[in-house]
Amino acid sequence: MKPLLILALGAAIATGACGTTASDATDSPLASGNGPAAGTAAQPAVANTVGAAGPVYRDVTIPAGTMLPLSLTSSVASDTSAIEDAVSAELTRAITIGGRDVLPAGATLGGHVTEVDGSGRVKGRAMIAFRFTSLRSGGEEYDIQSSPLSHVAPATKGEDATKIGVGAGAGAVIGGILGGGDGAAKGAAIGGGAGTGVVLATKGQEMRLAPGADVSTQLTAPLTVRVRVS
Repeated sequence: MKPLLILALGAAIATGACGTTASDATDSPLASGNGPAAGTAAQPAVANTVGAAGPVYRDVTIPAGTMLPLSLTSSVASDTSAIEDAVSAELTRAITIGGRDVLPAGATLGGHVTEVDGSGRVKGRAMIAFRFTSLRSGGEEYDIQSSPLSHVAPATKGEDATKIGVGAGAGAVIGGILGGGDGAAKGAAIGGGAGTGVVLATKGQEMRLAPGADVSTQLTAPLTVRVRVS
């Protein structure tokens, strides 16, 4: 009888095991086709995007000797400027290397006055000199080496000669009235002296350049700039 009881008990245990339902399982439920599985957190979607490519640049060297045509954006003058005063200008046309614009028109240059000499009396013409040392283009600033620019006031020798001549002529007329031949000679000398005195008392022209004046400078060393190519 004992073997039969043991067999019956084993059969009952097996039958109970087979009756376990899906809800009793410990595995996580599978996700359905309509959304995340019950009891699980929703996962954020990952955007499958590729960042847009940025601009491409390359370095281009502008050779020494290149002329830079400029228009002043500040004023300079032999009678008002001082050494180290700032000077500014902008390119009036683009600089091209290999068929590509490497410096656009409107690029700005900065520099300073290097020498100034006001107008003198009789001799010595007014002059002013300056040099550009920096360039700004495309948001970048570069140090540059360029030739100095010097501007000298026009000569006034013709005007001076006229003033002296008029003085001598007037003296001759006065001398002739006063004393004949000798008087004329003396009058000419006096008149000439008077004319010279006018010149001695008058300064020559000053050298002044206003904004918009056309100037140009030359690079004395190569200049490497960053140029956008795409």
